[in-house]
Amino acid sequence: MKNTFLRPVIDQYATGENIKNIRKRCGLSVKDLQEVFGFEFPQAIYAWERGKNIPTIDNLLVLASLFGESVDNLVVTRFVEIETENINSAVKICKSA
Repeated sequence: MKNTFLRPVIDQYATGENIKNIRKRCGLSVKDLQEVFGFEFPQAIYAWERGKNIPTIDNLLVLASLFGESVDNLVVTRFVEIETENINSAVKICKSA
């Protein structure tokens, strides 16, 4: 029997916009972030903010700390419905444990 499961996925574009907006709200420039991360060039930060790439979990932790936010507040997720055979029963068991 097939079941449906809502799988969370990171919305890279929305996450990038969120990072950019929070950075600006905090009064920080891309150059400021470049300095914090020790990047020689700012391209990685621009790629994050444009949604072309997502920061690594280590870099998300640094951003969250710098912005005074949680990682959950930085990352924008959406859900994709997928059909599965066994995952729903496994999730129910896991949640009840």
